[in-house]
Amino acid sequence: MVLYVVPREQGIRIGFVTGRGLGGAVQRNRARRRLREAWQSVAPHVRDGYDVVVAARPGVESATIQELTAELGELLAAERVIGR
Repeated sequence: MVLYVVPREQGIRIGFVTGRGLGGAVQRNRARRRLREAWQSVAPHVRDGYDVVVAARPGVESATIQELTAELGELLAAERVIGR
């Protein structure tokens, strides 16, 4: 996955992007649901003041929720949006 982070005045906004490279509508929607589930695990640790966009890449559909959560946490920590 790819992470885009932009500072903002207050609050957190999150968006999930899945392209046609992941498959049909069913596969893309499943990928978004899984990414949202991973986000729920890391969201309490994210600091306010950011817009975050998570772009899914091929391979997301075969990753476990734990792997997605770990990768999302690592990407957010690298962007200094989350305290780890």
